Amino acid sequence: MAIHRAGSLHSVIFTIITLLSCTSESLRFELQSGQTKCIAEDIKSNAMTVGKYSVINPNEGQPLPATHAVTVRATSSYGNSYHYAELVGSGQFAFTAAEAGDYMTCFWAPDHKPVATLTVEFDWKTGVAAKDWTNVAKKGSIDVMELELKKLHDTVISIQEEMLYLREREEEMQELNRATNSRMGWLSFLSLLVCLSVAGMQVWHLKTFFEKKKLI
Repeated sequence: MAIHRAGSLHSVIFTIITLLSCTSESLRFELQSGQTKCIAEDIKSNAMTVGKYSVINPNEGQPLPATHAVTVRATSSYGNSYHYAELVGSGQFAFTAAEAGDYMTCFWAPDHKPVATLTVEFDWKTGVAAKDWTNVAKKGSIDVMELELKKLHDTVISIQEEMLYLREREEEMQELNRATNSRMGWLSFLSLLVCLSVAGMQVWHLKTFFEKKKLI
């Protein structure tokens, strides 16, 4: 029985480790000089997020060419700037989201002739994945099993918060749909009233015209 429980616990821990590792994979994309590419991430309010980016050096072992510098800006859906770096080869940022919504990180490469193609590696983590578990283990002096259980606990809390956040967003969307349907109903009624009024005026005008011409 003890062996079975230990095996089940290791299985759960392995699943959580796999889940956490999947959420921390790096994104690699190409960016041509003179162009901008933006990446969006939906982040909850008060959630921590960290990002790390770097331009891949096409000539390994040599300094990064001047054509391979990028300007990076991270902003919220309300336009608030959380990070800005101009003409850099690498960098990182970390902040706690003040408001919920879509956050965007935009990369811009200055124009060059001939056109240069840059390869950018970007790693963006939010929530549980953004925590530095190595420092947590060192500061807390906890063993591997306790560390993985803490990860599991924080992951469950993160999922619960995500579900509550999605429920709030769903209620907001339903309220918006109800308000939109109400406005559309009033607009349809008003349009019908205007059409009937115009039709009545046209009938009255034609009747008056025919009476003046003594056709009726």
